Amino acid sequence: MDKGLTISQAAEYVGVTVKTVRHYHRLGLVDEPARDSSGYRRYESAELLRLVQVRTLAGAGVPLAEIVPMLDAGTEQFAAALADVERRLSGRIAALSARRDTLNRLADGDRALLPDRACAILDRMVEAGFHRDYVAGQREALVLTRALEPEGFDGFLTQLELRLDDSDYVDLIKRGWEAEFWELDDPRIPELASAMADHYLAHPALLGSPASLQAWADAPAQYRVISSHRHNQAPVAARLTALTEAKLRAAGIPVPGR
Repeated sequence: MDKGLTISQAAEYVGVTVKTVRHYHRLGLVDEPARDSSGYRRYESAELLRLVQVRTLAGAGVPLAEIVPMLDAGTEQFAAALADVERRLSGRIAALSARRDTLNRLADGDRALLPDRACAILDRMVEAGFHRDYVAGQREALVLTRALEPEGFDGFLTQLELRLDDSDYVDLIKRGWEAEFWELDDPRIPELASAMADHYLAHPALLGSPASLQAWADAPAQYRVISSHRHNQAPVAARLTALTEAKLRAAGIPVPGR
């Protein structure tokens, strides 16, 4: 009777498929045993041991291309190689965890693209009675700001928090939203723009810190993209913003040109 196991028996004992065993052979991870008198390859203890070692290392995340050098290395080199694999696996786990967190945040809308602090500001806008379309526009502006001017994003959030603490400013912004339904040449638009500019000048913190203002002045292209977002859909808002900025600029505030 022929000794050893057939390839299907060896695969079953080791816990892999026949296809996997043959793949290991093709890669040179496990030598193919000699054929018996009937022409079948018979797997004995040496081949089975090697299959178990390869399967265990592969299952632990060791790249197949690195398994042979590891098995052929001495004890110290083997331990060092395992430590290196562990470091790489830890990095992959961290990356996968971050992806999982992003997927979880996707289920919660804004939280996929914005940090909790920004989402809290949007929640405050809703609670303050801002129209949902206004809040949606602010959400998109926050996403753009975070992407285009990341270094100034936290400062911008502080600026929004201060504005929401100012009831007079909140009333002005709500009037600005109501102005969307006015005619483009309505005389109330320049009056409202003047009131907004005067309020900013009386409360300069609402415009941001000097460093923040200078950062926007140094990034006019980004500022134009963010500040003009949705203006093609809201011509009154575009005019109101332009008039307000013009008065601020005339007062020496470094607002980038449009």
